[in-house]
Amino acid sequence: MGKPDLPAALSATLDDKYTRSSGRVFLTGTQALIRLPMLQRERDLAAGLNTAGFISGYRGSPLGNLDLGLWKAKQYLAEHHITFQPGINEDLAATAVWGCQQVGLFPGAKYDGVFGLWYGKGPGVDRCGDVFRHANAAGTAQHGGVLVIAGDDHAAKSSTLPHQTEHVFKAVMMPVLYPANVQEYLDFGLHGWAMSRYSGCWVAFKALADTVETSASVNIDPAAVNIVYPTDFTLPPDGLNIRWPDPPLQQEARLILAGPCPAIDANDPGPAGFTGSVIIAEFPSLADAEAWAAADPYMTTGVFTRCTVKPFRKTLP
Repeated sequence: MGKPDLPAALSATLDDKYTRSSGRVFLTGTQALIRLPMLQRERDLAAGLNTAGFISGYRGSPLGNLDLGLWKAKQYLAEHHITFQPGINEDLAATAVWGCQQVGLFPGAKYDGVFGLWYGKGPGVDRCGDVFRHANAAGTAQHGGVLVIAGDDHAAKSSTLPHQTEHVFKAVMMPVLYPANVQEYLDFGLHGWAMSRYSGCWVAFKALADTVETSASVNIDPAAVNIVYPTDFTLPPDGLNIRWPDPPLQQEARLILAGPCPAIDANDPGPAGFTGSVIIAEFPSLADAEAWAAADPYMTTGVFTRCTVKPFRKTLP
C-alpha cells in the first residue's frame, strides 16, 4: 500500500518557516529576523516595487546564531533577492549597509531600492556611533530603508557588562522600536522599514535575550500588517531621503529639534517639573506653522495652556 495523502495541516516541514507564503508557522526570534526581510520583499512586490535586501553585521549574543541561520537560509534569501554579507566588524558592516542606500544615486541601478538590515550586540552599537550618526543624517532611500537590530543584554547574561542601547540611539537621533514577542519581531520590523523610508531615519530595533531566544506560533502573511502613513504632516519640498550632493548643514537642517524646558537647571527636574517645550521645525509659511500648533494634541487636550509661534532664522551652527 502507498503512503496516504496527508492534509496540508499535517504535511508541515522544517522549511515551512521560510517557504510558506501565509498562515502560521513556528519561529524562534532569530528565525523571525531571517524571515522578516523576505516579508518586506513580498510586500514591495505586491506594491509594484522591484526591491532587494542587504544584510550585514557582526555576531554576538544574544544574536550569536543569527549569521549561522542566515547562512543556512541562503537559498531562500536569494530567491527573495536578499544578500547576506557578514561584516569584518560592526562599523564596517554598518558602513556597507549605508552604502546600500546609495543605489539610486547613480545611473544603472537594477532595483527601485534596497532595504538594509544591520545586526550586532550592545558593545557593537557603541563602536558604531560615528557611522550611525553620519548615515542617519544622510538619510535613507525612498524605497530602501534601514533597520538596526541591537542585541541587548540588560542582565549581562552573556556579556562582560550589562548594556542598554536606546541611550546611544537617542544620542544619534535614531528612533527605537522595542518588540515584546516573536510576532512583534515581524510586525514591528515591517513598520520599522516603513518609518525609515518615510522619515529618512535609520530605525533601531531592540532584540533582548528574553525575546530573541524564545519561540512562538506566528502569522507570516505579508499583508497582515496595515501600515498607515501620516496625512497631517507636510514634508519639505526636497523630501527627507538621501540625495547627492548633500552638504552637512543641509543634512542637519532636515532634523527636527524639540525638547522640554526644565523648571530648574537639571535634566530631571523632579517635582519642579517643566515650564514648557521648544520645537523648531520647517513649514511653508507662518500660517501653516500656526495651524499645526493649534492642532497639536497637547493643545487640543489642554495639556498646554498656550502656544506661541514665531519665525526663526538659523544662524549657528
